[in-house]
Amino acid sequence: MNRRKFVKQAGVGSAAVAAGTVAAPAIAQSMPEIKWRLTSSFPKSLDTLYGGAELFSKIIGEMSDNKFQVRVFASGEIVPGLQVADAVQNGTVEMGQTADYYYFGKDPCFVFGTGLPFSVNQRQLYAWLGHGGGSQLINEFYKSYGFTAYVFGGTGCQMGGWFRKEINSLEDMKGLKFRVGGFAGLILTNLGVVPQQIAGGDIYPALEKGTIDACEWVGPYDDEKLGFNKIAKYYYYPGWWEGCSGGSLYVNNKALETLPPTYKKMIESAAGLVTSWMVPKYDALNPAALKRLVAAGTVLKPFPRPVLEACFDASYKYYDELSAKNANFKKIYDSLKDFRADQNLWFRVAENTFDNFNFSMSARGR
Repeated sequence: MNRRKFVKQAGVGSAAVAAGTVAAPAIAQSMPEIKWRLTSSFPKSLDTLYGGAELFSKIIGEMSDNKFQVRVFASGEIVPGLQVADAVQNGTVEMGQTADYYYFGKDPCFVFGTGLPFSVNQRQLYAWLGHGGGSQLINEFYKSYGFTAYVFGGTGCQMGGWFRKEINSLEDMKGLKFRVGGFAGLILTNLGVVPQQIAGGDIYPALEKGTIDACEWVGPYDDEKLGFNKIAKYYYYPGWWEGCSGGSLYVNNKALETLPPTYKKMIESAAGLVTSWMVPKYDALNPAALKRLVAAGTVLKPFPRPVLEACFDASYKYYDELSAKNANFKKIYDSLKDFRADQNLWFRVAENTFDNFNFSMSARGR
């Protein structure tokens, strides 16, 4: 932003313009030149996920007249995609874009920033994080890891993934080597699935070589880019482990403390803009991608209800077990569970009634 140009275009008097031309250098001098690095868990080919980090960098630069520069690195350029949390924690980089649940192996509490399976939808997740105390509870937990998490986009409800064979019963899931993100693998293990956690850029070769039997990623737009339909025929829905899916921006706390308040607000504001940009983009692009996939031979199928019910029961049994032995998990889970109950009551009144009626009319061609 050219501050002199801005003042002139605002239509103020010549005295004010003169004051502005004097004040501008003083304002600029109060903004130190800072260069940070942001490493992403995602490859450059994913223009919505990785594109969110690029958009964040652009916004920060524009807000600060390029005094605050954030250089973005794709998965593997500094660290592998699944090591972003470690890189931010140990100060290798100041910032990282990731999905919290990749790090469930450190502690199951890492699931909450992305979304607990069978819990809330995308809007409800944002409501809990922003207005239901969710982000405060999560960042209280993250203090011991030395970073702060900002909500950073999301995908909406994801698809259930690509399978070489049909899934007609829970028996068909047993022994299946399934690439599935994060926490859901712990639940699926109890149902006989063999979960595999693989970063986005490495999934296709694993599926092609037969290292895995099935995989899930996000949804039609990204999945088409990664080419999974060329190997696996059946495309299942919904991805119950990600009925919502929030992204996170991790910022090293020591680095954050060095920033002037203005730059801290820039991070918060830019992360919010990325969040308001990402899900609508997926919503706009997924329908056409799904049509293309089906036209190319993809077989679209819902998970059988008995399979979903078994997964639901296994999920909530596991949450109770974790709550009994992990006080941090119980504290965050109890907050989300109570919030979910009220949200579902509300959504059933207006949102779902409207949606179901509207969908039925659309199915009639109206």
